[in-house]
Amino acid sequence: MFNATDWNRLRYTAYAPLYDAVTERALRRPRRISLGQIDWQPGMRVLLIGAGTGLDIPFIPPDMEVHATDLCPAMVKRSQQRAQALHRDVACRVMDAEALAYPDGHFDVVIMHLIIAVMPDPVQGLAEAHRVLNNDGQLGVMDKFQPDDHPAGALRRGFNVVTSALATDITRQATPLLHNAGFSIRHDEPVMMNGLFRALLAAKQARPDDAH
Repeated sequence: MFNATDWNRLRYTAYAPLYDAVTERALRRPRRISLGQIDWQPGMRVLLIGAGTGLDIPFIPPDMEVHATDLCPAMVKRSQQRAQALHRDVACRVMDAEALAYPDGHFDVVIMHLIIAVMPDPVQGLAEAHRVLNNDGQLGVMDKFQPDDHPAGALRRGFNVVTSALATDITRQATPLLHNAGFSIRHDEPVMMNGLFRALLAAKQARPDDAH
């Protein structure tokens, strides 16, 4: 049965040839701000979830072990090409953000740029990010969010029916999602469009049921 994951894979296959032209310049500064919040240390193992065409790669320090995943093979191919052009060794794989094929506690840093608002189940996606981070891990998020202090109104929810089908959900709230997934927010900064886009740095909080 055709589902939301299949639709995401299909539409981003169509978007892949145009993605850089539409987003690279507009979102360059927000990416820099978000990645600049990370406390980088040499040799860190880093995971880019929903890496798209690899637009984050140039802003990650060179002495990192970088893994990049995306649901769409066309995006992964472009991400690999970007890494090669930059002479960066990046392991690029096709993977569902809601079912990561990595062991528990494998990464020091997880980056989720422009993915929380598009994945069918952000709760599951953030649970996976929490699982694959080590106990001192950092989560970097940059996306569009509804303000935390009030839920989306009827007009925004109605408009969201259209935006969700074409590109992105505009009703999700960052703080509840991150807190419920087991993260504490260290920094939260508006980066674009009067605060619609925010860059957040979060730390993993151990859960009682964590095995590691």
